[in-house]
Amino acid sequence: MRRRDFTASLGLSLLASPLLRLLGGEAHAATLRKRRLIVVFTPNGTVHKHWRPTGGEKDFAFPAGSMLEPLNPYRSNLLVCEGLDFVDVDNHDAGMANMLTGGGTARDASGGLSVDQYVASKLGEGSRFKSLEFGVQTSLWGAAKSTRMSYSAPGIFVSPEDVPRNAYQRLFGALGGDTAAADKQTRRRKSMLDMARTDLNDLATRVGAEEKQRLEQHLEALRQTEKGLVTPISVDGCALPEVPLAVNAQANEQFPAVGRMQMDLMVSALACGMTRVASLQWSHTVAPQVFTWAGSSEAHHELSHKDDANTAGIADFVRCERWFAEQFAYLLRALKARPDLENGGTLLDSTLVVWAKELGDSRLHNCRSVPFVLAGGTDSGFRFGRYLRYTNASHQKLLTSVCQAMGVSIEAFGDPSRSTGTLDGLV
Repeated sequence: MRRRDFTASLGLSLLASPLLRLLGGEAHAATLRKRRLIVVFTPNGTVHKHWRPTGGEKDFAFPAGSMLEPLNPYRSNLLVCEGLDFVDVDNHDAGMANMLTGGGTARDASGGLSVDQYVASKLGEGSRFKSLEFGVQTSLWGAAKSTRMSYSAPGIFVSPEDVPRNAYQRLFGALGGDTAAADKQTRRRKSMLDMARTDLNDLATRVGAEEKQRLEQHLEALRQTEKGLVTPISVDGCALPEVPLAVNAQANEQFPAVGRMQMDLMVSALACGMTRVASLQWSHTVAPQVFTWAGSSEAHHELSHKDDANTAGIADFVRCERWFAEQFAYLLRALKARPDLENGGTLLDSTLVVWAKELGDSRLHNCRSVPFVLAGGTDSGFRFGRYLRYTNASHQKLLTSVCQAMGVSIEAFGDPSRSTGTLDGLV
């Protein structure tokens, strides 16, 4: 790749590479046990009648055959939230862009960051990585509003790493003990970053004020990237994951295997104290994957738009969504199985997990009653084991509540003209 081409491509992907976002932010309140935040995304909304639990706030249940039935073993660890709206937002791209940002801009208290990046900016001090972003086939369509959920600044994507072996090498070092090859790759990456910095500094002298500010954000991303090019740190008492298999991470049939490897890596990174904020993005809005492993023969996005009269298509979509629920259950089980080396108990006890989507009813392309499932344990900030029904409540209140549960003080997350304050009933 030519040097100039490489520099240009950074703006689309590498500059915001998730596994390279490192130390920074403000110190956390010493009186709060260290909590962790995980954001999980799955695409294309839902069909509410097949998602919705039955029963009341505390005696809810997931009906047989419903989308969330695989989560029944974890009812006591869940907060199922219905009736949250993205205010003045509809459709795939806008839903994706607002899902974690609340429509915030540089002028707002959240600075236009996504909630994961905002929390990471406050809690990152003392962690090797300020945040870690894992993806599952998020690179097929490049970096755009439809394919990215995290923002380090207004319009600046944080691109997830969707190749497990790359993620492993960044976190835990050489694959199979090949330290010489790892050192060589590190030197090469640092050389490429040096070239990119030179080109971006030169460009900054020839653009206007607004463009210069954007370039400064790119340069800051480069500085954060450089901090990641260090020898991995071993953690006493922390079991490392197995080296991920060498697979074509972008092949449709590898979707399940890549997801499992990414979840294992994420849990290990949290258990080893490498970060306190992580995310897992399954594909992206308008996901093209065909869930053959779940018995499907059509792409997930196509299935998400089947109307009620198409009973076979709806049943197919439900099977796909049940599979996603199974993966969420796997993540909770993995967190529950790992000891918390800092706080005692298990990782799930002090981790808040937010399962988000970008749409409500997938057939209507709207962002009304967008489904959210929260999970955690005894010290995750909320009272779990409940099903909460809201009516036209702004999801920005949930984002604000997430920040406050993590010990990060903010009165309104995102655009304050749309919504302020926290979501009732969570604590």
